[in-house]
Amino acid sequence: MASARSRVSTIKYQALLVLAAAVWGLGTVVIKDTVGEFSPSWLVGIRFFSAGVIACVVFARRFVRLARAGALLDHVRAGVVLGLLVAAAYLCNTGGLTDTTAAKSSFLTGVYCVLVPFIAWGVMRRRPTAFNLVAAFLCLAGVGLVSLPAESSFSLGWGDAVTLVSAVFLGFQVVATSKLAPGRDMAVLTSLQFLLGGAFALVIAAATELPPEAAVLLDPATLGNLAYLVVFATCLALLLQNVGLARVSPSSGALLLSLESVFGVAFSVLFLGEQLSVAMLVGFALIFCAVLVSEWLPGVVSGSQSSQTQALP
Repeated sequence: MASARSRVSTIKYQALLVLAAAVWGLGTVVIKDTVGEFSPSWLVGIRFFSAGVIACVVFARRFVRLARAGALLDHVRAGVVLGLLVAAAYLCNTGGLTDTTAAKSSFLTGVYCVLVPFIAWGVMRRRPTAFNLVAAFLCLAGVGLVSLPAESSFSLGWGDAVTLVSAVFLGFQVVATSKLAPGRDMAVLTSLQFLLGGAFALVIAAATELPPEAAVLLDPATLGNLAYLVVFATCLALLLQNVGLARVSPSSGALLLSLESVFGVAFSVLFLGEQLSVAMLVGFALIFCAVLVSEWLPGVVSGSQSSQTQALP
């Protein structure tokens, strides 16, 4: 009975990660033109700092409770680490988009699902299983088929290289969240991650880039896209991610979050009228197989081995 309850609890947290991936997938449609209106550092800074302010207001009582208990400084230290990682990841990813295609960016960012098992091994001493490794490479192949047009030639330019760097930072962010989350208030930790990550990005923006024009900030369409980016694709999605990663292994979490590419294409077909190709369908199948290999096959193999052991005289 306890094992069944534990499994249900795990599925619940896995569902949070899938929901986060869906929110980000829709975000690729909703904010398609936003990157062109803001320079990368300003967009990342405004996005995360605004989300941080909103989250800190919403969870103000939790901050007060932790301060009275003397635990707030511990959360701030962890928030600095996560804030630096999320700022670095999104600055590189957004900057890379100025010199690469969205398709390449989606594929190269998906590399982090392969990196996470190895990063977790080095940081948390969690040795990746054969299931983790097979699932990660199946997932990468699937993301490639979903994201990259068959007729395109693949060569690495400056934007591609920066996007690959963002995948490394994303991998470390997933692992660091899994390591730092247990025993801490995830709402407070996520709020601090937003606030500090946004502050880091704004400092870089102020030092290196001109601020966005007032006309851009007052444009209703841009404001609507920015609102989705701040409230849903940051506040909601990253909170769901962090809560889920507190109870799901880094390897499984990265795999489930990689479903963002599937949702992104599905929403593009639904809302933008884009056409599905055979390669995309094969990619979806590979990603689905990766999830099965990571989340379902180990239980089947373990159950089979357990049954054989019990049957022995």
